[in-house]
Amino acid sequence: MDKVYLTAEGLAKLKKEHEHLTSVKRKEVTARIAKAREYGDISENSEYDTAREEQSFVEGRILELEDILRNAQVIDTSKRSDAVQIGSKVKVEVEGEEDEFVLVSSVEADPMQGKISNESPVGKALIGSKVGDVVTVASTIRSTYKILEIN
Repeated sequence: MDKVYLTAEGLAKLKKEHEHLTSVKRKEVTARIAKAREYGDISENSEYDTAREEQSFVEGRILELEDILRNAQVIDTSKRSDAVQIGSKVKVEVEGEEDEFVLVSSVEADPMQGKISNESPVGKALIGSKVGDVVTVASTIRSTYKILEIN
């Protein structure tokens, strides 16, 4: 896996999720599996099947998080840049309206929280742009973004 660029906040959030999964959730699921086994024949035991599916999901997510954390590189957001980069808070004008978001890696992306991925069409188009630049993003619709401010 390549480097995964994260904000300090994003790294802390992923570490917290990993800790919860390994110290709490894993034990809960193991207990559910043990309890379901007590019901007898596991071949037709839906509680057992459900618990095993959840265990599979939890263990998969733990492995995914460990891989991300092993390859994480924290973005230094204290260094100001005159160009948009991962970690930049960007104010843009789109179709006459102002919008503001933070450019993050796909691991941290959450558009509802104003965090867009550097791998998204908008993110890719904005990387390297400077205040005053106008970039066109063509995905399902074509939009023009004018960079107003970079923090």
